[in-house]
Amino acid sequence: MGLSMRAGHQGTGPGPITPDGCAVELYSRLPIGDEPDIVAGAVPAGACVLELGCGVGRMTHPLLERGFTVTAVDESEEMVERVRGARTVCSPIEDLDLGETFDVVILASFLVHAGDVEIRRALLRTCARHVATDGCVLIQREGEDYHTNLPRERVDPSGFTVRMVSAEPVGDGVNSVYAEYEFPDATWTQTFLARPLTKQQFEQALAEAGLKVDAYLTEDRIWVRAVRSV
Repeated sequence: MGLSMRAGHQGTGPGPITPDGCAVELYSRLPIGDEPDIVAGAVPAGACVLELGCGVGRMTHPLLERGFTVTAVDESEEMVERVRGARTVCSPIEDLDLGETFDVVILASFLVHAGDVEIRRALLRTCARHVATDGCVLIQREGEDYHTNLPRERVDPSGFTVRMVSAEPVGDGVNSVYAEYEFPDATWTQTFLARPLTKQQFEQALAEAGLKVDAYLTEDRIWVRAVRSV
């Protein structure tokens, strides 16, 4: 809806494609994993949640079912239109300023690995701006072998295959990642830019935004709970 494709990002396949290469129809089909359970186990019951990058509501809907109040934000109008039962805001995350704070802010989908450092800084500032003084920010990081254990593929029990095909350096510490999603009746691809971050680089990025790690929530350190550092 008037948003142009972000440089270095593209997607192919049926239906609308968002500026970062995500296919709306694809994300409408993908199952949600254990993310809602991880979130529910890390924050107070019934908390007010700001979900940044909600997509079609794959996590929004399970969180609503668990009794959370969710404000769901995405820059894609086609994505936001699929969200049911939550307050929705159509806006780029990096520009968001709702003038209110939340018990929990969620930045999932590896958004913290944005290839553009300035976008990453803006995303984390948005998190810090919207989290209550005694609240927390939940962030999903890439796995430590995300860019190196390639190619890899996973066949989902529901009958589709995800292939992470390649991650090629394009300069300045950024990789161009190429993924394929193959269903019996359709195939989607996505190419996007991602910046690998060591644990130390990730924690430094949080510090720049006035945040610090409170706990790594999963053994693989992919899910993190951060709090205000000041």
